[in-house]
Amino acid sequence: MSDTQVNEPAPPIVWKKILRRLLTTLLAAAFIGWLIHQAAAAMDRSQSPAGFGRGLIQGALMPAALPDLLAGQDVAIYAQNNTGVGYKLGYTMGVNACGAIFFGIFFWRLNRLRKRLNGNSKKTD
Repeated sequence: MSDTQVNEPAPPIVWKKILRRLLTTLLAAAFIGWLIHQAAAAMDRSQSPAGFGRGLIQGALMPAALPDLLAGQDVAIYAQNNTGVGYKLGYTMGVNACGAIFFGIFFWRLNRLRKRLNGNSKKTD
């Protein structure tokens, strides 16, 4: 090998990264599905009306129930026997908190990707 040749590092294996992310996402989805079923079963056993705390939990878990609902499983996403305004306030706060976390992470990652791409385009110019 001559002195002018430089060993370039091997390109990253993209498919391994994609597979790892896919498996992580599937495991997280399975865990969330299990969590929803456990929470629904525990809440169904209670005969007392659902209050603020139960509304907060059901509101936060409601968006995660979509895959189960699409698969045809009946998932309780709203308690019929509730305390009224307190439950509805908790439910609304749970849905909004879950959305804020999800979209916050999504836009944070999108912004990070945009910065990375802009940094790479400046280096090549």
